[in-house]
Amino acid sequence: MKIPFRAAVSAVALGALAVSAAAFAAKDAAPTATDADRFVAAAEKELFDLSIPTAQVAWVNATYITDDTDALNTLFGAKNTEASVRLAKEAARYDKVAGLSFDTRRKLDILRQGIVLPAPATEGAATELNALSTRMSSTYGKGRGTLAGKEINGSDIEEKMGTVRNPDQLKEMWASWHDNVGKPMKADYARMVEIANQGAKELGYKDLGAMWRSNYDMSPDEFARLTDKLWLQVKPLYDQLHCYTRTKLNEKYGDGVQPRTGPIRADLLGNMWAQEWGNIYDVVAPAGAGDVGYDTTDLLKAKGYDALKMVKGGENFFSSLGFAPLPDSFWQHSQFTKPADREVICHASAWDVDNKDDLRIKMCIKVNGDDFTTIHHELGHNYYQRAYNKQSYLYLNGANDGFHEAIGDAIALSITPDYLVRIGLLDPAKVPPADKDIGLLLRQAMDKVAFLPFGLLVDKWRWGVFDGSIAPQDYNKAWTALRLQYQGITPPVERGADAFDPGAKYHVPASTPYTRYFLARILQFQFYKAACDQAGWKGPLHRCSFYGNKEVGANLNKMLEMGMSKPWPDALQAFTGSREMDGTAMIAYFKPLMTWLEQQNKGKTCGW
Repeated sequence: MKIPFRAAVSAVALGALAVSAAAFAAKDAAPTATDADRFVAAAEKELFDLSIPTAQVAWVNATYITDDTDALNTLFGAKNTEASVRLAKEAARYDKVAGLSFDTRRKLDILRQGIVLPAPATEGAATELNALSTRMSSTYGKGRGTLAGKEINGSDIEEKMGTVRNPDQLKEMWASWHDNVGKPMKADYARMVEIANQGAKELGYKDLGAMWRSNYDMSPDEFARLTDKLWLQVKPLYDQLHCYTRTKLNEKYGDGVQPRTGPIRADLLGNMWAQEWGNIYDVVAPAGAGDVGYDTTDLLKAKGYDALKMVKGGENFFSSLGFAPLPDSFWQHSQFTKPADREVICHASAWDVDNKDDLRIKMCIKVNGDDFTTIHHELGHNYYQRAYNKQSYLYLNGANDGFHEAIGDAIALSITPDYLVRIGLLDPAKVPPADKDIGLLLRQAMDKVAFLPFGLLVDKWRWGVFDGSIAPQDYNKAWTALRLQYQGITPPVERGADAFDPGAKYHVPASTPYTRYFLARILQFQFYKAACDQAGWKGPLHRCSFYGNKEVGANLNKMLEMGMSKPWPDALQAFTGSREMDGTAMIAYFKPLMTWLEQQNKGKTCGW
């Protein structure tokens, strides 16, 4: 999963230099609406001015990890955290002021709620908090596992988890990565939670989780209920996919490796975190229908694609919708491949360094179908960032964080056989016929549907950690229990109390809220269906590609350019006509597959 830099920056801080309350209203005087307007304007200027050097430092640290760049990132992060907390507390002074305009009220709420890791006012707390955050991110970026006893870096181990089929080697990679990367940061994580929770309480929240859930134009409890409702809509589809996949893994590996009932062994699913299963499609593909007639990785290699050409291909999709080309600086500044001479964070992300058009992606691209899809996803962030760049600073973000993730995913859903033909990758004679649709849908579901419970449980675990119901000594026990409850998976080896498996997932040490990715899985199908309806598509939904449709592009841009200036239901309605997030578009997309899975699982003992 990927994050735009505007979201990533707030993982260290939202803020900027302190804006003195005395500049707007005396401490003993009741603040007025005019005072609030002036405070917001000054705060936005300070935020804007500091955000650029902060982004530049963060970019250098992510693409050139050294003790010095770690120190610089910590320094800027600490300044930002201290200032963002002061701004948030000052914003709270205006909470009850009468006569506030819509924009001032909304921006005050963003200032108060938008800090991902708030530090308390205690001297040195912000510095310690950012030192912990930077150290954990660097530990992750430098992380190594082993394969056949030989050291292997994070980027390569991710790839090998998808291609190796030897269960002993898969177990070795899984265990070494989780032990080497996660376990060492457990104490740092517990201390970070302690500090940030105190900061959240000083801002008036019960805990940090409640603060995170306040960012969705509804109460924290209402948002938690919404995520549960969405999960229950799509859970039956996941349950059928789990049952079918487990059967296929049992057939391949036998009862001694993967029993025919109960949970699935986590390392057998083609992904270090068992969050997406598409890499083992060859294991689960149904006879006949499973061979869809092409493999995107093979097509890319046959056509001589390299990293740059893959990114150009992603840009071409957006150009076909009428969006302007990416700026020259994008091609000059982005990191497309892993440098041979230094440590970098390979986790893919999209960046907006100057809040205008210094757009970049940071990847360690390999020529394969997964990275081709990821490129389309990351560029979705960049085009969203550019679309709203005329908004004021506090509105430079998606309608909610799920929107930012869903845009590129909706584009990637349009990477259909028809699209591959139109860009010259696939021979028209090799377009799979309708009787291959189950294979096409199953391959999509192995990523899109399989991800759903993982997308939900990462933050369910953190919400429990933040509210104290999960104590540090139970971190891993609770993590494993949630993985079993929601995903129906189990670790390949026994996990001790000293383990910290959540830390082996980038977004946990990076303190990136994760529910956005669950929301994005739901929203992308709503966006995709709306685009296909606007394009006049009449065939099966999963075969639709709106590539080249400038009307869809124009309508999409109307939503994108709103940024965070309106509540997310307004933005959703602007493009889809609906004000509700729901899973019905996803269910409609996979309906033929659901019917087929139920037939395949007939007589099986499903569940775990």
